[in-house]
Amino acid sequence: MDIIQTIHFPTTDSVLTRALPVEVSQMKADLYVADTNTEQFLSPEQKERAVILPPGESAKHFASVEQIVGRALEYKLDRTSLILGIGGGVICDMTAFAASLYMRGCRVELVPTTLLSMVDAAVGGKTGVDYGTYKNMLGTFYPAQRVIICPEFLTTLPQKEFLCGLAEAIKSALLGDRELLELLENKTQAILARDPELVEEMVIRCVRFKGAIVEEDLRESGVRASLNLGHTFGHALESITGFTAVSHGEAVAWGMAKAAKAALKRGDIDKSYFDRIIAILEAYDYRLEYDFSVDELIDAMGHDKKIQAGKKRYILPAGLEKHLITELDEELVREILG
Repeated sequence: MDIIQTIHFPTTDSVLTRALPVEVSQMKADLYVADTNTEQFLSPEQKERAVILPPGESAKHFASVEQIVGRALEYKLDRTSLILGIGGGVICDMTAFAASLYMRGCRVELVPTTLLSMVDAAVGGKTGVDYGTYKNMLGTFYPAQRVIICPEFLTTLPQKEFLCGLAEAIKSALLGDRELLELLENKTQAILARDPELVEEMVIRCVRFKGAIVEEDLRESGVRASLNLGHTFGHALESITGFTAVSHGEAVAWGMAKAAKAALKRGDIDKSYFDRIIAILEAYDYRLEYDFSVDELIDAMGHDKKIQAGKKRYILPAGLEKHLITELDEELVREILG
């Protein structure tokens, strides 16, 4: 059953629509951006006007954005021109970032091809690239005018990539959708088997939840910060492992477990809710312990974008569909990470 309808988010002027993968080759744009994994979805005509980048986080740097901007200049694009990005979170982030910079902003549409990009990266308008060892340190807020969802892309997605996006779906469920949480808890094997109806329902629930948050707080000055549950810990893990050894989803899952442990030790949640969080992460076989330097992790957290007035902010669970944003004593952080 096709449950994805056209959704319009008025404040960000974004529209979510559904399409089939075959339709991607028929989409019209002035410039296309893909990587070597997703260029197969472009027609020969589209490839002639495409920037094809290497896949993965290692390509998420400013030099890639310069390639996109350089091609836009070569084709004499203007502010009314459309750049279409086809790929996972890295391609979506970089395409929208380049569009936000080009002539102070041209049109951009995105076709996310991974679960992570469908439920998170392509929705909400955060763009950016990594800088050195720092995650998403350069970026803008620039929502795509249209996000085209093709759930069928997920049928051939490698399992590691599927689980990468699933961690963000679990995060959304914990923060604001108890029905999604129950679905993830009760239909684990069917979701891992990528039952089409369940996966499509999961995607649309995540998009609706995140879309509502972004509508209220585009620039993360308030409630949108809750979407970073587990990310202060997780981004640090990604950073010290060079963005390759541990995927974003694996890091976020680990980070949510650490955030839950902090909340339990502070008395923000009881043991039964802590156990529920750990149980769902373990049900999807996320690794919740790594043997890395505590000092390195804490140093990496010192460059987190959520720092305000020199103080680290952590998003912790505070109960089902509840969260809190707080500082943590370094002694507690070391205990949690040790």
